[in-house]
Amino acid sequence: MRNSFFGILTICTLLFACTDSTIYNPKPRSYPKINYPDRAFTDFNTSYCNFSFRMPAYFEVQQDTSYFDLKPDNECWFNLYLKEFDCTIYCNYVEVGKSKSFKELKEDAFKITSQHNKRATYIDEILLQNDYGARGIAFEVEGPVASHYQFYLTDEAQNHFFRGSLYFDSQSKPDSLRPMLDFVKQDLDSLFYTFKWE
Repeated sequence: MRNSFFGILTICTLLFACTDSTIYNPKPRSYPKINYPDRAFTDFNTSYCNFSFRMPAYFEVQQDTSYFDLKPDNECWFNLYLKEFDCTIYCNYVEVGKSKSFKELKEDAFKITSQHNKRATYIDEILLQNDYGARGIAFEVEGPVASHYQFYLTDEAQNHFFRGSLYFDSQSKPDSLRPMLDFVKQDLDSLFYTFKWE
């Protein structure tokens, strides 16, 4: 009996000695520091595209010359890259009827967006229309998805089709990306409402 008492006392002493008495406090909530560029605009007007628009001067235009090791159907494939946020708006233009009808191109835009349904918590469709005859739909996708914003624009006769999708090269959670996404969405508003078909 006495041996078992000392055995239990020894085990309790060892357990107490092995426990850490440090009190841990949670770290205060913090957010990454974001350096927003100063808003300034310039004209996007190139020889390889048949449209123009006002774009932020801090975006770098990168013409795409290959598409999965192939040449794109049209030379008007380009990216708008924002170094401060490490995000890219992938843009491409298709002449309607050359390889696909307007209906097929529109269905492709909806299909690409719907691929986010597995992880999206919500997809909002926003109708776009400006004073220069451009119209289309923007898709705002909520949740832990690859692309939070996609859109397409066409003309009144539906002869032209321009599509874009925004990607952040980051593993950050959607809440952390929200301030940058809201900033870039304002830039996209400038693109939409100044977009002119030539």
